[in-house]
Amino acid sequence: MLIFKTASPEQTFDFGRQLAQWLKPGFVVCLQGDLGAGKTLLVQGIAAGLGIGDAVTSPTFTILNVYPAEPPVYHFDLYRLEQAEELFDIGFYEYIDAGGIAVIEWPDKFTAELPDEFLWLELKPGDSTTERLIVAKAEGLKYQSVCEELKNIAGSCFRYGYPCV
Repeated sequence: MLIFKTASPEQTFDFGRQLAQWLKPGFVVCLQGDLGAGKTLLVQGIAAGLGIGDAVTSPTFTILNVYPAEPPVYHFDLYRLEQAEELFDIGFYEYIDAGGIAVIEWPDKFTAELPDEFLWLELKPGDSTTERLIVAKAEGLKYQSVCEELKNIAGSCFRYGYPCV
């Protein structure tokens, strides 16, 4: 586990932008956090880091936004789904296996349906209204290396606490 602290929305965005450089085709990033925690802002940073010029919005009502890039980004918001069977209706499993980068908001609703390996980022409020704690947990070796890379850049942009385990 690795904990980052961002002091402003701009730093949360920049965290996503920095993270993007380590994401590869087939990667899955799970974003957990309350409403307004900064999940979509972090996705906007990821998109910017991947060179996506489209406006990135929360897919709360559409469930899925696809952003063309190389690799494409599949941005899921599972908040409105009630049952795992609904994942079939939106093509969840096909997109996860399509070779793009899948970013999933509200993954905790269907943890049993997630792939075996993923990067889990939990966004929590910090000490001020603009501060966020980003708790990173790696499931799988390739995601542990992403955590290590994030730890290496943390000193320049973010304060962090605990090492990746």
